[in-house]
Amino acid sequence: MKTEQPKVIFLDAVGTLFDVKGSVGEVYSQIARAFNVEVNAETINKTFFSCFKASPPPAFPHIDEQDIPQSEFAWWRNISYQTFEKAGVIAQFSDFSAFFSEIYIHFGTTEPWFVYADVVSSLKKWQKMGIELGIISNFDSRIYSVLQGLELRDFFKSITISTQVGVAKPDPKIFAIALEKHNCPPTAAWHIGDSIREDYQAANAAGLRGIWINRHHED
Repeated sequence: MKTEQPKVIFLDAVGTLFDVKGSVGEVYSQIARAFNVEVNAETINKTFFSCFKASPPPAFPHIDEQDIPQSEFAWWRNISYQTFEKAGVIAQFSDFSAFFSEIYIHFGTTEPWFVYADVVSSLKKWQKMGIELGIISNFDSRIYSVLQGLELRDFFKSITISTQVGVAKPDPKIFAIALEKHNCPPTAAWHIGDSIREDYQAANAAGLRGIWINRHHED
C-alpha cells in the first residue's frame, strides 16, 4: 500500500517555529532606552517592517565563507539604521554602532524569542513516524545559537539558511540545496511556513508540497 507520508518535512524558522516576544519594535525601543533614546515601540515596529520588506533578501552569493558573518551583521545594521532614521530619531544616538551591536547579540540569544505552543509536540510526532526534519530559512548564522537555546536544534537533520547558501526563498534553488542534504526528491518532501509567497507558493513552485500555517500576522 502506498503511504502518503513524506520522507522529509522542512519548516521555516521565524514566524513558524518561534517568534519575537511582543514585537520587534518593543525590543528595539527597550534597548534604545538604555542608550538614552526615547522612541515609540509601535512607530519603530512599523518602520522596521517597511525597511525589512524593502531590503534585498539576506543572501550573499559572491563572497567568501569567512566573510559571511560580517555581511550578515552589515545587512541587519542597514535595516536597523533605516528603521530609526525613518522614525526620525537617528540623531538621538550618540553611538549607534554600540547600540546595534547590542541588538544584534541580543537576537542571537533566546531572550527575545518564544516557541509556538504546537511546535515541540508536532516535531516529536513526526520524528516518531520516522520523518526527517529540516529548516529552510531566510535567516543568518545566529539561528544555530537560537535553536540550541530554545532546545529545538536536535530535532533537525539539516539547516539551510539563505546567508550561507547564497540564495533566498522564494528562489527554488534554496529548496534544491536543502533536498540534496536528505537525498530526497521534491515530491517526497513538504515545506511548512507562515509566508504565502516565500513558503507556500515557493515550495509548490519548487515541486514540494507547500503548507501554509497562519500565525495571524501580515505576510
